[in-house]
This record gives sequence, structure tokens and C-alpha cells, in this order.
Amino acid sequence: MGAKKILMIVGDFVEDYEVMAPFQCLLAVGHHVDAVCPDKTADDSVATAIHDFEGDQTYTEKPGHRFALNTTFTDVKVEDYDALVIPGGRAPEYLRLNAEVIAMVQHFANANKPIAAICHGAQLLAAADVIKNKNISAYPACAPEVKLAGGTFADIDVTAAKTDGNFVTAPAWPAHPAWIAQFLTVLGTEITHN
Repeated sequence: MGAKKILMIVGDFVEDYEVMAPFQCLLAVGHHVDAVCPDKTADDSVATAIHDFEGDQTYTEKPGHRFALNTTFTDVKVEDYDALVIPGGRAPEYLRLNAEVIAMVQHFANANKPIAAICHGAQLLAAADVIKNKNISAYPACAPEVKLAGGTFADIDVTAAKTDGNFVTAPAWPAHPAWIAQFLTVLGTEITHN
């Protein structure tokens, strides 16, 4: 298996762990990852937010790090990419209003390329109308959107992930070990230990 070229679509207030950890992990195993944001260029950055689970009715939010983009959004040619990653946080809520972003997501789905979406990333999948008859996990507050888009909401543990065909989805960052492992399998990545 050769290295895959992966597109990661982010925006301001993407969840800190959900952008940083997968970006670094996918690079560490030899894949190429281009992180892009509409209206931003390579070497720009996005603000991140840390969502934590502290016993309240929903997650808490704290300022995160700056995440540096490494590719200019307008330079992206989706046909050049093997897979897509959509981190969660608040970014998907407004990224789904961008017609170019929606077209990008639809390209990956229509071409049956691997797509990973974490937490609120399902909002972008639902808006792109690509999850009909798919079993999709997300942050529980996104369950209505998954169902309205014709998907089946996978109500799984926060540390679990769900693969359905080319889609790998998870409820939040505590599921990184599960969804990243499943995504690597869908990508055809083999890791051996000597």
C-alpha cells in the first residue's frame, strides 16, 4: 500500500483534539494530509476550541490552540485526493453553508472514497445529502440531522466508532483510537510490529 493523499476540511473553532491528533497521526503513518479552510491560504491558521465532558448536560468549551493550515483552499482539486477527514467542533455548523465545501464532500461520497467524520462533522455529511441509508455516528446532539438526512444514527459509546462502507464516524475525540484504526483499515494502511 502506498501513502494516501487525504484532504482535511477545517474552519475556525474546529475541535482542537479532533483536528490536531488525526492530522499528526495520519502523517506519522506516512500519509499526506492537506488541511484547508475556505477563504484561507496555506500558512494561515484557524482558531480551535477544546470540548470537554465534565458532567454537564453538554460539553464545555474552552479556547484551544491555533492550527496551521498547510494548503490553500482554492488550490484543492478533489480528484487528486484519496480520502476526506471532517473534524468536529463548531466549524461544520457554518462550513455546511459553503457550496464549494458541499461539492467537495459530495465528490468523495459519489466516488466511494473513504470519509471520516467525527462529532459534529456529521452536520456536513447531512447537509451534503450523502448519508441516506448509512449507519452514522456523531455527537448525540447531531442525531436529528443524521435521521433527517436519511441515515440511521449509530448511538454508540463515546469511545467507539462505526464503519459503514466508505464512511467511518465517531461521537467525539475520546473515540480517536477506534475511528483512526477503522479509518486506517478502510484506507488499506497496514501497520506491523516487529
